[in-house]
Amino acid sequence: MVKKKSKFRHISIGKKKYFFYSIKWVDPCGDSGHATEKEFLAMTPAMMTTNAYIFKKDKKYLWTFASYDEETFSDRNIFPIGCIKELKKIEI
Repeated sequence: MVKKKSKFRHISIGKKKYFFYSIKWVDPCGDSGHATEKEFLAMTPAMMTTNAYIFKKDKKYLWTFASYDEETFSDRNIFPIGCIKELKKIEI
């Protein structure tokens, strides 16, 4: 049996594959200074992009990591799903 080669960037740790994604998400912003109504209404959240491997995803959260070795994960984040605007799997 011939294995089909994946066209998406990924790594294997143990017997599990982790795919690399570009994740676009909304970051809440705030400040503690004084502002007029006009200045307050002009505030917007920041649109951020994170490139990382997806460790796990469920209905509430997305777990990611960017660094790893055979047994450990580093540069980890957990995003609330409501903040995620786009998930794009990266091709090789």
